[in-house]
Amino acid sequence: MNRYAEDYAAKLTTCEQAAAAIADGDTVIHGITIAEPPGLLSAIAKRARSGELGRIKVYTFNAQKHFAQTLGSPDISDVVDSYSWFVSEGSRNMVRVGLTQFIPAYLHQIPKIVMETMDVNVAITTVSPMNEDGYFSFGPCNGYLSVMAKLCRTLIVEVNENMPFVYGDAMIHVSDVSLIVENTVPLLEILPLEPNALDPVIGKIVAGYIPDRAVIQLGIGTLPNAIAPYLEGHKDLGVHTELLCPGMVDLIRKGVITGRHKNIHTGKHIFSLAYGGRETFSFMDKDRSFENYPSSYVMNPGVIAQNHRMTSVNAILQIDLLGQCNAEFLAGHQYSGTGGQLDFVRGAYDSPDGKAILILYATAKNDEISRIVSRFPAGTMVTTPRNDAHYIATEYGIVNLKGKSTRERALALISIAHPKFRDELMREAENMSLM
Repeated sequence: MNRYAEDYAAKLTTCEQAAAAIADGDTVIHGITIAEPPGLLSAIAKRARSGELGRIKVYTFNAQKHFAQTLGSPDISDVVDSYSWFVSEGSRNMVRVGLTQFIPAYLHQIPKIVMETMDVNVAITTVSPMNEDGYFSFGPCNGYLSVMAKLCRTLIVEVNENMPFVYGDAMIHVSDVSLIVENTVPLLEILPLEPNALDPVIGKIVAGYIPDRAVIQLGIGTLPNAIAPYLEGHKDLGVHTELLCPGMVDLIRKGVITGRHKNIHTGKHIFSLAYGGRETFSFMDKDRSFENYPSSYVMNPGVIAQNHRMTSVNAILQIDLLGQCNAEFLAGHQYSGTGGQLDFVRGAYDSPDGKAILILYATAKNDEISRIVSRFPAGTMVTTPRNDAHYIATEYGIVNLKGKSTRERALALISIAHPKFRDELMREAENMSLM
């Protein structure tokens, strides 16, 4: 018998009884993506709808359907003040109409921001079953949660037998947990979209700039994940990434990613968040080569730079002729967030033999709009400043902006724009006195 079973049993309760621990005026933070606890979120939302609960603040990151259908629902916005550090499909409309407030932040700084500016009353999250040593795991989705679990007044965990047990700084002991509920339901499956026809072209270009034994980071979105198949001929790659994507897990399974030549965390796959399906999560369950750490560590540029041959690959929406990159603003609205992109751009460039690669399709809307522009529309947010931009790749090639003058940058970027827009971009560059 598990020697911690008595402590577990003493804290075990129902979702409804656990939700009663939320008091008027509380600040609540919940687990990210697949760690959103559906039972607890539903029970708290039920209290809000019934009038039992006064106004509370809830903080999220990249909200998924469990949050969107409960505490993120418009019908209880008079009770729930909703805040988000990263805008997702599930929260985009709420942000657009002002029912969720967006908080600009670098992901690695969120734990420090919370410690300095907030009192976290309650943290709720899905966890794995407890092991023989009395530890639950936050699974593949940590972000800032392992830090919040230690800061909060009340930590409530929702045990789901489908949650994989992941090591690193992704564990919490039963003695540090306030309340436990059990709710074994299928985990959210967040699968990559079908690849774009241009992905193989960009994938082959970028793969040629990633050396053997490189430590890689692939960012959010379909395009970065689509790079993975073109790395299958590489040897002994390593992982230090914000987001562990299914393409990376495939490379681990095939022996392409081994981590055996990493100079820090040798032999370990370091990440903070993961997405995918049942197969991805079961593969990492109880596998000690996977280690999950909070964003304050994984996305810290100083830590990233310690990895030799660190190579980051992130997607952007637009770049202007000066090299300013937008990855989060679309059609006049906040579309996503900064996340860890700039953290990895800076950390990878500072790494010995490191590279920071930003990728984008040259056009949008069936070649009607160039994503390489002379100037951003007024109000567009810059995710990666021009001084940080390193390699930029489209389906037309890849260029290195470091060390180039403003004229040389403009010419380089025009060379990888869609041919139908190059003359126009050249004229606009001349009007900007770049030529």
